[in-house]
Amino acid sequence: MKTFNMKAILTSLLAASMVMMSFAQPSTIDEVIGALRSGDADGLSKYFDDNVEVTLPVKSDTYSKAQAQVIVKDFFDNNNVKGFDLKHKGDSPGGHYCIGTLQTKTGNYRAHVFMKSKGNKEVVKEIRFQPME
Repeated sequence: MKTFNMKAILTSLLAASMVMMSFAQPSTIDEVIGALRSGDADGLSKYFDDNVEVTLPVKSDTYSKAQAQVIVKDFFDNNNVKGFDLKHKGDSPGGHYCIGTLQTKTGNYRAHVFMKSKGNKEVVKEIRFQPME
């Protein structure tokens, strides 16, 4: 008759559940990418830090979370976002970033989003949209 080591079984179950949870929940950067794809400024701004550096073709500054949300929403609405084509995402010191092409009815923009770890979450610190030629 075999005896089971309860500690080993529980450890294995805990490890398996942690692995499954990591696949079940998208990372913050993936949620940001999803918001860019759908042109969802409100969804994107959920991840903004208290102050966000926003760079647009006509203006660039550091804004409060609320101001940045209005500015990005206005930019998305005025350009009618059609999609976002991810070119690269990766790790940066203390966070993540993504680079891609924001596709709009008025033209395409090179998009850069930089996130930093803050407490137990990641927040958008900088977002740039530059026209592509």
